[in-house]
Amino acid sequence: MQTFDVVILGAGMVGLALARGLEKSALNIAVVEPHLPEPLAEQRDFALRVSAISPASELFLNQLGAWKLIEKQRLQSYQRMHVWEKDSFAKIDFDCQQAILPALGHIIENEVIRDSLWQQVSQQSNVSVINEACVKFEQGPRDAWLQFEQTGVVTAQLVVGAEGAHSWLREQLDVPLTFWDYQHHALVATIRTELPHQNCARQIFTPQGPLAFLPLSDPHLCSIVWSVEQSRAEQLQSFDTARFNQELTVAFDAQLGQCQRVSALECYPLRMRYARQFAGERFALIGDAAHTIHPLAGQGVNLGLADAKALAAILCQLSQQGEDLGEYRFLRSWERERKTQAMVMISAMEFFKQLFSGSAPAKKLLRGIGMRVTDQLPMVKQRWLAKALDLG
Repeated sequence: MQTFDVVILGAGMVGLALARGLEKSALNIAVVEPHLPEPLAEQRDFALRVSAISPASELFLNQLGAWKLIEKQRLQSYQRMHVWEKDSFAKIDFDCQQAILPALGHIIENEVIRDSLWQQVSQQSNVSVINEACVKFEQGPRDAWLQFEQTGVVTAQLVVGAEGAHSWLREQLDVPLTFWDYQHHALVATIRTELPHQNCARQIFTPQGPLAFLPLSDPHLCSIVWSVEQSRAEQLQSFDTARFNQELTVAFDAQLGQCQRVSALECYPLRMRYARQFAGERFALIGDAAHTIHPLAGQGVNLGLADAKALAAILCQLSQQGEDLGEYRFLRSWERERKTQAMVMISAMEFFKQLFSGSAPAKKLLRGIGMRVTDQLPMVKQRWLAKALDLG
């Protein structure tokens, strides 16, 4: 039987960030992952899943030592953000100078972030890797028990679920979920554009849903996230490449000229999930295991990394004080903080989704006036940016 202080289920970006955040602690950690990351090939196509990493997340990844490895691979900063509504005068522009920053954020492939964290965690002296799935979990008064077919029994003071939206640990604990279907599917692909993106992230709100063009390191390549109803998503998937390119160019108001899909086209349903508990006796949930939100502002990964950063800080503090890491009374303040932040973000995403749904003339007029007025108020835009970029 092996004994650890902390067992982290899942070696995705958020789980690895937590493990890395505990590097300088005296804690003995296990990372459980049945599918270990493969080394990334130097010459490869852009991955379809990307994240808009905020300055706050960049700072955290830099503290973890991962940012320098990310920079050696590939990333793309964006200094501007242009948002508008189709067939309307509603628009708003953001610039990094308004936030007094060199960039509003960076677009990075998820696999690049994971690979950079994995390179370090796999060499971390206080981390052991269990390369199989857990089959049973039990909570005890002094520790938690995890059963593996090959490894056998493992005990820990605290078990952290970081296995994504379909968290095995959350299901084992039967943690209730607040849940709703956004009634949208997200189409993701890599697009070559006629005109260069000029380091600008763009998003248009259409009657069918929002469409985002996120700049990649090639000046003529963008990653798109196109949120539409399921029937429309199925229709777009059924089109040949030429027809899809035409539909995309029209939907995007040809802002970057003709669009050409140069990758596969993936589609996945969009659902909001919010765990009623982020922590309890002997467990904690972070990242998508605790919450999933609409991608229209690209804040899902940033929210998960903030979970990991805050949990690493409190676990290091508890370790220094010699306290039991798995006692809920010590995790309650962390849970309260992270639940509040997640609910604020979920509420904001739902507000914007409802705000831009529907094409009634009166509603479009109000949206147009509101966005144009806001665009002319620098102080308001600065506050919006500070909140969105988690700058305090």
